[in-house]
Amino acid sequence: MIARLRPLTTQWTFLVPVLAVVLLVLTWGRALPGPLVALVTLVLAGSVLAAVHHAEVVAHRVGEPFGSLVLAIAVTIIEVALIVTLMVDGGDKSASLARDTVFAAVMITCNGIVGLSLLAASLRHGTAVFNPEGTGAALATVATLATLSLVLPTFTTSKPGPEFSTVQLTFAALSSLILYGLFVATQTLRHRDYFLPVSRQGDVITGDDHAVPPSARTAWISLSLLGLALVGVVGLAKGVSPTIESGVEAAGLHQAVVGVIIALLVLLPETIAALRAARRDRVQTSLNLALGSAMASIGLTIPAVALASIWLSGPLVLGLSATHMLLLALTVVVSSLTVVPGRATPLQGGVHLVLFAAYLELAINP
Repeated sequence: MIARLRPLTTQWTFLVPVLAVVLLVLTWGRALPGPLVALVTLVLAGSVLAAVHHAEVVAHRVGEPFGSLVLAIAVTIIEVALIVTLMVDGGDKSASLARDTVFAAVMITCNGIVGLSLLAASLRHGTAVFNPEGTGAALATVATLATLSLVLPTFTTSKPGPEFSTVQLTFAALSSLILYGLFVATQTLRHRDYFLPVSRQGDVITGDDHAVPPSARTAWISLSLLGLALVGVVGLAKGVSPTIESGVEAAGLHQAVVGVIIALLVLLPETIAALRAARRDRVQTSLNLALGSAMASIGLTIPAVALASIWLSGPLVLGLSATHMLLLALTVVVSSLTVVPGRATPLQGGVHLVLFAAYLELAINP
């Protein structure tokens, strides 16, 4: 009997995504009791780990930077669907959900994931090395997208409050799509070598020598299972979101904490994948994942929300508060100083993590 069960235990990454989708279908739109919430949370965690596994299989097959791009876009597309769904269900209280979730994604990726990756790589290998040309281009795009979409609404005067007018929202959406498209073209076509890992001597590493690349059939299976796993992650996260919102309200916390928790759940696959890459001394892959996810989160969420605003009732609050704008500005400055040398020590990783901790602290105690 044990011999018969052993193949099932070793193939859990194939079984969990299917289980997650089945559980999602059975629980969709229903109030979940406590024991079922615990089960959903357990399956959600398994789906995150399965998603990371299948993303790494696909990434190993297609190589960098395509592998990071696949995971970032896949997660963000489903994240956008989750945000729009919650905004439709939430009414006026979800007016700032898109802003809170997108800004949380920027802080998590640019400070949390970047900080953890730099710290893990530098502690293990002495210093973290990466390509400043590609990373700098990604950072500049993230900073521009964040400013156009999240800072400008606070200062515009066409509508009261931190909101865009219809024309301004359309411009922000189109600008986001254009900039993201230009970056993807730069990353994958004209200057692909800027986004490949580099050696200690600064040479570009074009291959990955730690294992034989999987077959095309295996990669396609993993890509399909990656999609199932991500649907399960985001769908089950929506299922437990009422419990999250009730817990946040019962604790007397600010509504923005809901956006933080959603972003943390959705970005967990990228976080684990980035840490694994950093431990293998592939810091550029970690930074591709982090900054690519931040860019995709803004570049795809803002256009989707702009389109959804056609049928969504109520205001759409996008402008950041003064505190958050200050954190964003400090993040851009610190990130620029981190990127320029092309290598980092544990100090730089610690600085980013302190900024991330400050963001979390201010989200709980604004």
